[in-house]
Amino acid sequence: MTQLLRVQNFCISRDGVGAGEDQSLEHPFGGHVDPQQLVAWAGATASWPGRTEPGGSRGLDDYFTRDFSCNIGAEIMGRNKFGPQRGPWADHEWQGWWGDEPPFHTPVFVMTHHVRPSFTLSDTTFHFVDDDPAAVLARAREAARGKDVRLGGGVTTVRQFLDADLVDTLHVAVSPMTLGSGLRLWDAPDELLDRFHLEVVPSPSGVTHHLFWRR
Repeated sequence: MTQLLRVQNFCISRDGVGAGEDQSLEHPFGGHVDPQQLVAWAGATASWPGRTEPGGSRGLDDYFTRDFSCNIGAEIMGRNKFGPQRGPWADHEWQGWWGDEPPFHTPVFVMTHHVRPSFTLSDTTFHFVDDDPAAVLARAREAARGKDVRLGGGVTTVRQFLDADLVDTLHVAVSPMTLGSGLRLWDAPDELLDRFHLEVVPSPSGVTHHLFWRR
């Protein structure tokens, strides 16, 4: 069975920005980027894992929220998605944004030039790896035990794997907001059409889902 590398529910603005450049502990997406705005479409769905009250929307957006963990056996992310620190680790106390119950429920491979020991929180083990995208993907596929691998981001990491031609499917949710500056996934989705088919599906929530799969 083919193990796919999948980008899922990756949220950007209409001008292609997925995060600001001035990330900090208080501003995980950068100072001028409100993550609540980018992910509002998912947070409004019935299947949003952080929902504390009954209700929420069904339909297209809910389908993508529900599909997030389907057949995923491992995750790859960049260091900036794991945390705001740069350079050598000052200490190992920081264990990510997610508290004691990370939402991944799989092995996670964090790409960094400054490795540190692996650790486990609940059912998620974080491994810190200094290697090229192909080698990291090979390790993640082995850990996924036949399931697919999710490429979680951020923007720079997704671009690295796209540039290495390793991504099999890509779902990008484009929000109806303009950010102007920051880390840009693309100038236009047409940039990927030499390698991918594309279907664009608007949602009643206002986001537009871009679905890419290999030619």
